[in-house]
Amino acid sequence: MSVQPNAPYHDKVLEDGAVLIYEGHDEPKRKGFLEPKKVDQPEKQSGGSLTENGKFHLAAQGFKSGEKAPDIVKVYEKIKAGIWTDNGFFHLVDSWTESDGIRNVFKFKLIPVENVSDDLAPQELPGHVAQRSRIIPTNIKLEVWARDGGKCVTCGATDELHFDHILPFSKGGTSLKAENVQLLCARHNLQKSAKIQ
Repeated sequence: MSVQPNAPYHDKVLEDGAVLIYEGHDEPKRKGFLEPKKVDQPEKQSGGSLTENGKFHLAAQGFKSGEKAPDIVKVYEKIKAGIWTDNGFFHLVDSWTESDGIRNVFKFKLIPVENVSDDLAPQELPGHVAQRSRIIPTNIKLEVWARDGGKCVTCGATDELHFDHILPFSKGGTSLKAENVQLLCARHNLQKSAKIQ
């Protein structure tokens, strides 16, 4: 997903990160077909099997109708060219199609999951949107990236970087202020875990 102004899809982060609205995938470009933004996003492939849009839509509608538990989706966000961040796990709870003025696109509603387990039952899904969110807003990520120079604040590594809550989210730390977020490499983030440093 991406919420940058020039992103190819119209994804949204609502309620301070407690709700994501993710737009489906376009028809792929191929020889003789170069304008996927002018045709409806596909639910099925030419052979009749479901596209990723179709699979997501089927899963969301299955949860919505009470037939199954919500699927859990891991969400990554593109914040700059070549820079992706892990936003965590989300429940896929709704889907629909809407017109973007030219064609019909899929929309998927996702809400954050705090604990992931394989035996999650539908009744364990909160009935309301969380008031706090672990999700760090894009503008905060961009501010932290610039402030920390795109490298781990502990060792200076420039690969496998994570956005880390200085005061851990589990201990009340906020995602909404750059002062509580830092860049750490994977090794130092895993060493820190939920400790306060």
